[in-house]
Amino acid sequence: MSKRRVVITGMGILSPVGNDVATAWKNVVEGNSGIGPVTDFDTSAYATRIAGEVRNFSAVDSFFDGVATPTDEAGIRALDDERRSIAKDFKRMDPFIHYGIVAGTHAFRQSGLVVTAENAGRIGVAAGAGIGGLHTIEATAIELNEKGPRKVSPFYVPSSIINMVAGNLSIYHGLKGPNIALVSACTTAAHNIGMAMRLIQYGDADAMLAGGSEHATTTTAMAGFCSAKAMSTRNDDPTHASRPWDIGRDGFLLSNGAGMLMLEEYEFAKARGANILAELVGFGMSGDAYHITSPSGDGAELAMRNALHDARITPEDVQYVNAHGTSTPVGDLGEARAIRNVFGDHATAKGKFAVSSTKSVTGHLLGAAGGVEAIFSVMALRDGVIPPTMNLVDVDPEVAALGMDLVPNKAEKADLNIVVSNSFGFGGTNGTLVFRRL
Repeated sequence: MSKRRVVITGMGILSPVGNDVATAWKNVVEGNSGIGPVTDFDTSAYATRIAGEVRNFSAVDSFFDGVATPTDEAGIRALDDERRSIAKDFKRMDPFIHYGIVAGTHAFRQSGLVVTAENAGRIGVAAGAGIGGLHTIEATAIELNEKGPRKVSPFYVPSSIINMVAGNLSIYHGLKGPNIALVSACTTAAHNIGMAMRLIQYGDADAMLAGGSEHATTTTAMAGFCSAKAMSTRNDDPTHASRPWDIGRDGFLLSNGAGMLMLEEYEFAKARGANILAELVGFGMSGDAYHITSPSGDGAELAMRNALHDARITPEDVQYVNAHGTSTPVGDLGEARAIRNVFGDHATAKGKFAVSSTKSVTGHLLGAAGGVEAIFSVMALRDGVIPPTMNLVDVDPEVAALGMDLVPNKAEKADLNIVVSNSFGFGGTNGTLVFRRL
């Protein structure tokens, strides 16, 4: 059975570097960091007190971004009623659900796809989170302990479980096709995008909203990662704390946000005159079978090889890899070696191949990272610009020995045709996506 082609027709983002694609992309290209002091709670007792938060964000207002204001009284009343209904719903949701709904809605609206009774069952959602509703879980645990079980909200479960991004997007936009929420730590968004691609390729859907969201700056999440000594402690210099491949890197930084893409079958999109942003041509997965938190490098290599095979391309066809690149001592080196192994001598071809990590300015959005970085990969293809790896001042000698262009501190113009995006997660779960310019 031949696989159907899959294209991208809409994108939505919430992130520390911007709450729309244009703003976020501009800041990434210019190297403007979104990292700062945590404001969600008192971090004075924490080893790490900085993170990437979503700023200047109103969930309700953002949900209605781009919606035309009616001019007739009936239309105005209907819009006011809808705003009140959405506001009531949003009070019962964890922030990660807000982020996913808003980013997904922006992607859906950009696509211009009109849902009808005839096509609703062919349009679905694949969206997850790495850790989900910890904000709500923490607050509910305190309330249970202090006031007893009768004071726990009846909305506690649906306000915190991970599939509620997919569920609510389905409800708000009438999407009756496949509705799934894959959960695979920091590979969550990439896996949801890849599986949505598969559903379209093999005829189970004609269009899918896909990606991930995360609200990670919570008391227990921060405490857990601090205890694991996984995060940077450069609290006095937040904008320079995330420094992938630099010899001084000392861990990643948690970030919040969402990245969602509207995927469509190529002929379906073309028939309705959709504006096609790029084509999604490959998806690869693997498992390290090694350690719950430490990567082996072998799994990353296998995921990339599987993705290239799926895309039916050779390593020499790729011009840019948007790396997982979290700024951890072990992970960065392992991924760099895996990339060098997969792409061989082509990886050292100046002007023909480059690798960078946008986490140097966004921080690590965990389950949303793959969605946000898929968007950056598409924008790189469209603009012919490779975003920089910021804060790369003194390259780790073991990484430098691999001879790859890591795009240090300044974006590079490039003729891009195919871009690869990597996502790896705890448990040894790996995912790689391949995008092509159309």
